[in-house]
Amino acid sequence: MEWTADADAAIRKVPFFVRKRVRRKVEQYVAKAGRDKVTIDDVYAVKKKYMENMEEEVRGYRVETCFGPGGCPGRAGPDEDLSGRLEALLAEKDLPGFLKKTVNGPLKFHHEFGVTIADCPNACSRPQIRDIGIIGVSVPEVTGEDCTMCGECLQACREGAVSLNEARQRPEIDRSKCLDCGECSRACPSRTIRTTGQAYKILLGGKLGRHPHLAETLPGRYAADAVLDIVSRCVDFYKDNSTGGKRFAQLYADNPDAVKTALAGLIDHD
Repeated sequence: MEWTADADAAIRKVPFFVRKRVRRKVEQYVAKAGRDKVTIDDVYAVKKKYMENMEEEVRGYRVETCFGPGGCPGRAGPDEDLSGRLEALLAEKDLPGFLKKTVNGPLKFHHEFGVTIADCPNACSRPQIRDIGIIGVSVPEVTGEDCTMCGECLQACREGAVSLNEARQRPEIDRSKCLDCGECSRACPSRTIRTTGQAYKILLGGKLGRHPHLAETLPGRYAADAVLDIVSRCVDFYKDNSTGGKRFAQLYADNPDAVKTALAGLIDHD
């Protein structure tokens, strides 16, 4: 759908965590009116409706993704419908009903439980500032294939995690620097470096606001089913411990050990 320049400028001023939702609502509003061009008046009309009926729009949770599923060449995570499975899981948790019981006053978007998926360590969808952030990774390893010492892996690695051992005629990977982006394995023409598996990193407790807090990365790498188990238990912890609308991120910042105890048996250890 076409947007006028002033309408597009106005939508860009909407807080980023609800911008996609508002943009979709505006386009639905215009389509329902039988038009195919969004004007600034349409943006203002939907904004007014949103402000007057915000509580009706609050879903209790939000799942955001990057552009990876659309064909991003840097995609590192498994090709799974993780976002859809997370949506289904969170819908079962009845977070709107929980929030209505615990929040003092009308519900607002910042009360929602936020989960964000980034399909590679570039983390375009900002998983570091969400209640739960999920980052797709491709773990590289050095194989037994002969190395041509071409240096393509060195050029591909922006972290300086790959080096070439001249004596052994082999590449070496510094795991303390490696972000598991998979770029070195994609660049290697001899398959001396290849990806051993695709999985996810999990970050907990990120938020902005008056008291910002960057999410902490759990040790280990996780398959999609394990990600869902951890998210499920985190939501249960949140519902058992949150009062007055306190975010999961704040609960984690206050007592990360309590959350990790609730995840006993699910956390991998590197």
